[in-house]
Amino acid sequence: METIRIQFQANLKSKILELLSSFSENEVQIIQEDPFFEKNKAILQKELEDIESGKSKCISMEEMDLVMEKIISKYED
Repeated sequence: METIRIQFQANLKSKILELLSSFSENEVQIIQEDPFFEKNKAILQKELEDIESGKSKCISMEEMDLVMEKIISKYED
């Protein structure tokens, strides 16, 4: 199967769903949209821009482990 994503005016939703319901479930499956998709997309786009611009610094897992160990040891006692 293939997947497409479409945008439409709200008043067309019932007509589109009526058309799609004329097909069998083997032919067409209606997948509910993630309500947080656009919000997550915007967050990830901002993160990508920060990485590409050099505003965000990437570190290795080893570096992250060292940073976390320092933080944990600071608050352990």
